[in-house]
Order: sequence, then C-alpha cells, then structure tokens
Amino acid sequence: MNKTKKMMAGVAASVMAISVSGCGNQDLPPEPTDVDCDDWDWDDESGTYYCDDDRSSHYGHYFYGGRYYKNKSGLKSSPSYKSYSKSYKSGIGSGSKGGFGG
Repeated sequence: MNKTKKMMAGVAASVMAISVSGCGNQDLPPEPTDVDCDDWDWDDESGTYYCDDDRSSHYGHYFYGGRYYKNKSGLKSSPSYKSYSKSYKSGIGSGSKGGFGG
C-alpha cells in the first residue's frame, strides 16, 4: 500500500470512529415538565420537543420557550425560535452546508 492510500485509510478510520462515537450520545435538553403532556419526543429538525401524548389537548404540538406551537410553521414564525434555530442548525451534524464534510 502506498503512502497516500495508507494516509487515506487512516483518515477514513478516524472519521468513522468520530461518527460512531457521536451517534446516540447527543446531549438533549431536559424534557418539558408541563402537566398537560406526559410523552415528549425530540424533533431533530427543529431542535425542540413535541407532545406525543394522544390523550393530551396538546398532542402533536411543539414546545419551545415555555409555549406550545400547533405546528412547525407556527414554531418557525416565532422571533425567539428564529434566533435559536440559527444557532441550533449551525452545529456539527446539523446537516447545514459548509464546514467539515459539507
């Protein structure tokens, strides 16, 4: 194996090790403790929790900044969420363009 192939194999192995070690170990913020919903799921796209409790009047609603949003478009129109969204989406592994692997 020539030097270039060895170097590329080492780089690929390092990238895979970093990728695998990061999977599933995401530090998520604590789930909301609102009494109107007993089942919260994380939405990677928006970086927020949504209510997955089909017995709740907030079923399917997104929760951010202490408020419920009926859908993603309502959430995305919130000025405070817009600011948060920019920082959330610029993180590593966010799918944003640019940076390493983008």
